[in-house]
Amino acid sequence: MGNKGTKKTAVILFLVTILMFGFGYAMVPLYDVFCKITGLNGKTIRVVENEEKKEYKTDRIVKIRFDSNINGDLPWKLKSNVKTMRVQPGKFYEATYVVENLYNGDVTGQAIPSVSPQVASLYFKKAECFCFINQLLKPGEVKEMVVRFEVDKDLP
Repeated sequence: MGNKGTKKTAVILFLVTILMFGFGYAMVPLYDVFCKITGLNGKTIRVVENEEKKEYKTDRIVKIRFDSNINGDLPWKLKSNVKTMRVQPGKFYEATYVVENLYNGDVTGQAIPSVSPQVASLYFKKAECFCFINQLLKPGEVKEMVVRFEVDKDLP
């Protein structure tokens, strides 16, 4: 009787483990669906800059708002040097952020860009961004970081 209970417990634990693994595996596509439905965490496109073949729509201006949020566990201060920017689709622009390490030791962090609404993320293209790599800051270090981007001229 005790052996039967042990086998049953082992089978249940095995099935729970398989279900947990399956759920963990499904989290990425489920999160993408969640983001698509809610418009959160719009992923942007990385591009190689080539301005010589561009045609510009001079009659259209798009207002970009820059925001910065820090994970509560990261002892950094981050702010954009410009809160909003009016841009012409099809042209490249630069925005800068200033980051400061408030910790008394080295800290490495990486920005995770997000565009909202999500549909706009398909048209916001970064040629250069501090978010592409980890940033190491020494204690008290202040660093200015650049994001070079364009808004695609096909933005609806």
